[in-house]
Amino acid sequence: MAGTDHTAEAPHAMFEHAPTVVLAHPQLGENIGMVARAMLNFGLTDLRLAIPRDGWPNEKAVSASAGAVDVIEKAKVFDSVEGSLRDLDLVFATSARPRDLLKPVLGPDEAAAQMHAATRQGRKIGVLFGGEKAGLHNDHVALADAVIHYPVNPAFASLNLAQAVLVLAYEWFKAGELLPVPNADEAPKKMATKAELLGFFEHLEDELDQAGFLLPVEKRPNMVRNLRTMFTRIGLYDQEVRTLRGIVKALALFSRGRRPEE
Repeated sequence: MAGTDHTAEAPHAMFEHAPTVVLAHPQLGENIGMVARAMLNFGLTDLRLAIPRDGWPNEKAVSASAGAVDVIEKAKVFDSVEGSLRDLDLVFATSARPRDLLKPVLGPDEAAAQMHAATRQGRKIGVLFGGEKAGLHNDHVALADAVIHYPVNPAFASLNLAQAVLVLAYEWFKAGELLPVPNADEAPKKMATKAELLGFFEHLEDELDQAGFLLPVEKRPNMVRNLRTMFTRIGLYDQEVRTLRGIVKALALFSRGRRPEE
């Protein structure tokens, strides 16, 4: 209830595979604290901060968390958005405005249902939120597998950061109560992690640079963004990423007059 200030812990069984909340370039400590409070209300406890403006730890975050101190104390800090996503298997980027990237666009309820389905397959989920003023950069949205679009009043699309997290956390919590118990005998398929995808992207882009494909220079950022969007949209398995890297390597060696076995 509003005004209640107490420390609580999420039950373990239902929330063991809760999604990770990633804040890209968060600004005020108070906002981070309110995000932690919103998370713990619905059992989310894994918070990551990519390049927090005012540094970390932040006492203002503790005071604004209304008792969600455990989330604050365990928050992890990263020096890049890419680094904060590397160990995740499936990432959703949030947005209150339309994007021109070719990615699946889901409402919070649809995304929550997909998150639960993915965790039943053993996948680790992350939800990426942008800074309070500018939101997410398109380069970071390009790393996500899908976009969560909030259906707000178009004449007043003014959700703050904690509100955006609260809506998503609530939908995830609600969707979990409606799902059947999973079959423990089902063997999950291994999807590619973000680290594996980023490694492939870097490998591919390096070879394309050497081949002169990513030209002219001023168009390179958009070309890279489109390539990354295309491959994240597919939903690759780890073996498929290894195969793609093998293809890139073989083509690169052939262009240099060598064979892969040499």
